[in-house]
Amino acid sequence: MSQDFVIDAFPRDDKGRGASRRLRREERKIPAIIYGGGKDATPISIWHNELKKALENEAIFSHILTINLNGKKESVIMKDLQRHPYKLLLTHADFQRVEQDQEIFVQVPVHLLNEETAPAIKTYGGVAFRLMTEVEIACLPKDLPEFLEIDLTDIEMDQVVHMSDLKLPEGVRIPALQHGEEHDQAIVSVNQPKGVKADEEADEAEGEGEGEEGSEDKE
Repeated sequence: MSQDFVIDAFPRDDKGRGASRRLRREERKIPAIIYGGGKDATPISIWHNELKKALENEAIFSHILTINLNGKKESVIMKDLQRHPYKLLLTHADFQRVEQDQEIFVQVPVHLLNEETAPAIKTYGGVAFRLMTEVEIACLPKDLPEFLEIDLTDIEMDQVVHMSDLKLPEGVRIPALQHGEEHDQAIVSVNQPKGVKADEEADEAEGEGEGEEGSEDKE
């Protein structure tokens, strides 16, 4: 993966809501924690604006990140991010340690290719309806893809693309599919907008009615 994310972190000893508010207000940092990897959880704090800036790139959620804590670096993935209910502020972040020989579970975004040029959309007036924007995958850290792709070029009208239809990179699997067909969720479908479809059905019904009237006249 070409993008590198390095986040500077600082030890955090004070805990509780009061300490967290003071951290955000006075130091412009937010509380966070690093856990997993067979080690004790490590409370840390990180610069609010640094993380906010990094979040402008969706790839941060599907990349191995580097936490730099007092010169010691750890490889992690972001597992949870909490935000203020109505202010544009981050309030807490959870990071999970990554071991190169252990499988990780990550939500990765799904990108649609050729949406504007696909015949079902461009020629026949269909619309791509997104039912899922990301999918949970499992893989070793070295195999982690930045995103998954669905090429809409050959998608037909009223076709639905499910998780099982995704072309996965080598070494990547979708855990949900191991639990049976009922867990094979739909990701995107291409359909005509409801208003258009209803108009076409009405036109067809009207045309059939005229045909029947014409037959009666002949009789």
